[in-house]
Amino acid sequence: MQRRKRPAIGAWAYFAVAFMLGSYFTFAAVQGGYGLFRRVEIQAESDILQSDLALLDAQVARMENLTRRLSDGYLDLDLLDEQARSVLGMIRSDEIVIR
Repeated sequence: MQRRKRPAIGAWAYFAVAFMLGSYFTFAAVQGGYGLFRRVEIQAESDILQSDLALLDAQVARMENLTRRLSDGYLDLDLLDEQARSVLGMIRSDEIVIR
């Protein structure tokens, strides 16, 4: 009769270590600090910040336009009249205020 030969413990240890390392690197690639989930979070944050930047650029352009229209070189009388009414609470004598 022949005895069945079992695999050596070294082979089991080798495959166990290889499996553990493979599992660790797979986990790190997906959920680690530089993994796929973090990349998706960074991309979403980047998209939000890009839209915020676009809104701020539009506000800056509007403010630059208003500043240019009230400058000494170019005076927009309608805008000046609007600002005087808003800030000083002034009205013309022929206007009626309804509240």
